[in-house]
Amino acid sequence: MSGKRILMLVVGLALIGGGIAIALWNKPHENIANASAESTLEAKALFDAYNADEQGANAQYLGKTIAVSGVVKEVSKPDGAPVKVSLETGDDFSVVCELDALSQHARQEFTPGEKIIFKGKCDGFNLDVQLSRCIEVKQ
Repeated sequence: MSGKRILMLVVGLALIGGGIAIALWNKPHENIANASAESTLEAKALFDAYNADEQGANAQYLGKTIAVSGVVKEVSKPDGAPVKVSLETGDDFSVVCELDALSQHARQEFTPGEKIIFKGKCDGFNLDVQLSRCIEVKQ
């Protein structure tokens, strides 16, 4: 193969790869507020499912939009990052709901002890069960 053909092949592959990257970068994000929850459960039930059988819970919840209700355990507000709300599970660990940075929120202040429902994407188990892109669901 001549050097010119190799160069044309490399340029062609780079253009295809660049086109795919641009399409993925500009892909619209799912609107969590309008998305239907595939499952609705208590924070304790979600935590217990992951604690008992992580693979089974991943098959049922991982990457899916779910609604989780529970009692606020604590709230953290990392600098420059979305608010994270931990929900009680009756264990040392909790269900952590990270508010969606792409959505408008009626409030970002939550009080420990209040009952709340969040809807978000399940990211799996890492001592705590992690949910991202969460929004508060009005009761």
